[in-house]
Amino acid sequence: MYHLEGDYDYHEDRYYLEGDKVNACLAELRHLQHLDLSGNNFQRSRIPKFFGSFKQLSYLNLSYSRFSGIIPHHFGNLSNLKVLDLRSNDITSNDMAWVSGLSSLEHLDLTYVNLSQANNVDMVFYMIPSLTYLSLRGCDLTNADLGLYHNSSKILPTIEHLDLSSNSFKGQLPHFFQNLTSLRFLGISSYNLSLAWNSVNLLNTIPSLSELHLSRCGLHNAPFSPTYLNSSAHSNIQYLDLSDNSIEGRFPSELMNTTSLKVLDLSSNSLKSSIPVMPNLLKLDVSFNMFEHIELVGIWRQCHLKELSLSYNYFGGEMIGPSSNTSECSHYALEVLGASAIAFTSSIPESVGKLNNLRVLSLGSNSFTGSIPKALDRLRSLEVLDLSHNKLTGQVPTFLGNLTKLNLSYNQFSGSIPESLRRLTGLTHLYLQSNLLTGAIPESLGRLTGLTSLCLQLNLLTGPIPVSVGQLTKLVEVDVSENSLEGEIPPFQLRHVRLSSCKIENGFPLWLQNQRMLEELVLSNASLYGLPPTWLQNMPMLNLLDLSHNKLIGSLINLPFIEYTDFLLLQDNLFNGSIPRSMCRRTSLVILDVSSNRLSGNIPDCLENLQYMRMLLLGSNGLSGVLPSSFGNINSGLTWLKLNDNNFNGQLPQDLGKLRDLNVLDLGNNEFSGNIPKWIGKKLSELRILRLHKNNFTGDIPHSLCKCSNLHILDIAHNNLTGSIP
Repeated sequence: MYHLEGDYDYHEDRYYLEGDKVNACLAELRHLQHLDLSGNNFQRSRIPKFFGSFKQLSYLNLSYSRFSGIIPHHFGNLSNLKVLDLRSNDITSNDMAWVSGLSSLEHLDLTYVNLSQANNVDMVFYMIPSLTYLSLRGCDLTNADLGLYHNSSKILPTIEHLDLSSNSFKGQLPHFFQNLTSLRFLGISSYNLSLAWNSVNLLNTIPSLSELHLSRCGLHNAPFSPTYLNSSAHSNIQYLDLSDNSIEGRFPSELMNTTSLKVLDLSSNSLKSSIPVMPNLLKLDVSFNMFEHIELVGIWRQCHLKELSLSYNYFGGEMIGPSSNTSECSHYALEVLGASAIAFTSSIPESVGKLNNLRVLSLGSNSFTGSIPKALDRLRSLEVLDLSHNKLTGQVPTFLGNLTKLNLSYNQFSGSIPESLRRLTGLTHLYLQSNLLTGAIPESLGRLTGLTSLCLQLNLLTGPIPVSVGQLTKLVEVDVSENSLEGEIPPFQLRHVRLSSCKIENGFPLWLQNQRMLEELVLSNASLYGLPPTWLQNMPMLNLLDLSHNKLIGSLINLPFIEYTDFLLLQDNLFNGSIPRSMCRRTSLVILDVSSNRLSGNIPDCLENLQYMRMLLLGSNGLSGVLPSSFGNINSGLTWLKLNDNNFNGQLPQDLGKLRDLNVLDLGNNEFSGNIPKWIGKKLSELRILRLHKNNFTGDIPHSLCKCSNLHILDIAHNNLTGSIP
């Protein structure tokens, strides 16, 4: 067994093992039976072909590992393989015939593997007789890939879990579904059934089915009736996803007959009628609908529900408790309540304290006022509390249950951070940013040994960051910017450091030298000056570097243009010299901002290598020369190009017309000459800002500019233009 699974967080995109390829010495492990490399970062390297030589291998997991390229056909040699998981990499296949060699395979996950150009995709359906789990979610498949022309009795004869969601299927469901007698999970979300809803009655022949996903299937015209969704045919259905189908008006009451139903997802529809009580239902999601009154959802009538999500409706007004004429529950089972962004006003009602089994309470993005009610002290099981983005006042409460996540950000809490927070020994995330908190950061926060995220920015805090906080070994994110903190910064081991607008003394903090896992470093407006330290180049995982609004000097050549840096923000400093050609090798750059410096020289023509660039900001420097024609070969998805306030000259290269997604083109205050090109109006139709101010353009204003229908700002003043205004 060889187990090198990384600690990858799918939501926050974090990896722990990292390298540019798999070491070839693994090929010597001829008797390997179990290989798990999931959740690592192999930096878009190819999957090694020698994996196909592990003849004894029964388990291979390469998921979430940033592999790229084509799946090696050598995998077909793995006749003993039972589990193959390749999901969520940037990989493709040109021929799936290799699956015919996987005679023992039981579990195959190809989620988000691009199979759009692959031959023999249908072999996945009929050449692996032992398969019980198959996910082809998001593989760019069409009806032609479903193996519809084969003997249906040979297609997936033992399958229990089948996920075909997020592909390009449409029309009638394949007939082989009626032979899948062992099927328990079926995902066909995004299968366009809008013109073939009658085909869904084929599901009546799959009585074993317990989980069914029909999200985004175009069911808004579906006749919900017992013919298609009735309790006798679907007596085993426990999980039903009908989200994002534009179902309008009344709640589909026919679902009440499906007494086996435990989980029902009706989110992202247009429902607005009363929701009936379904006593066996445990989880209900009706978020993103059109309910106008909280009584229609009936929090106080749903006695048996364990999870209820009703966020992003527009209730407005007060979050009322149970009325006297409502048959209030003697006991509430509710454990998770999501009620964010539904325009609640007034105060949080004391009646929330009656939901004494709550583990998760999310009331963020409303307009609640007043203080947090003391009734929340009765929620002894509460683990997650999100009251962010409201208008709550008073002090941060001291009665907070057994929280693991506390989000009180973007309110108007005042006073100091309470010492009592130290009692929340299970706390992992603490968000108190954008309030009116004063005083020092408590030394006692250092007792929260499980803390991974600490966000205190945009307050009125003073004093130093306690040394004890620096000893929290699990911290990966700290943001204390926009306060009045001072003194030394403790030696964290972090992934995210945001210290903007902090008064950092004596230059770059030396403790940063030891940060090998840092992914984000924000030191904007931090009173930094002089040369950036050379050790910045020793941060191999740095994805975002923001050194803007300081007084840094020297050449850009010393900065950490590592291969995987996506965001580089250096504006408003004193950097000089030319743009180094080495920057062209940093092909992952998405945003480059070096505006308002003292750069000089020409733009290197190799910038066309930056194929992921979305924003290129070079304004307010001393750059000169003509624009290279290769400029037009930068990523066609470039949205911002600012070259203003430099010394560029000559005519605009026609290849700039290839940048069809440009929203902002600012060439003002240069020495460009010639006519304003007609192709600007013909090809750059997405422009919102066009600034050619103070150049040497001559001739007429081209009529083609009238085709830029999205244009908000047009500035062509201070040129030598003639003729009439079109």
